[in-house]
Amino acid sequence: MTDTPAPPISAPIATMSFEAAMGELETIVRRLESGDVSLEESVALYERGHALRAHCEARLAAAQARIEQVSLGADGQPAGTTPFGES
Repeated sequence: MTDTPAPPISAPIATMSFEAAMGELETIVRRLESGDVSLEESVALYERGHALRAHCEARLAAAQARIEQVSLGADGQPAGTTPFGES
């Protein structure tokens, strides 16, 4: 284990794109898996990773909601279709 300083943490999570958050999360996972970080830094990285994961899940849920909104008509049925028995 070395006491190499960690690279600076990037932008505040709330302002990050999904892609940027996933990239940072992957970097955190690699650093934690390397075993080359102190206990204190490991805890800080884990906390940051947890927040990044939650941010990514929220961004995915928002995207899913937008897709569903676009895909459904005003009647709640898939757009461009008619309910059974109607023409």
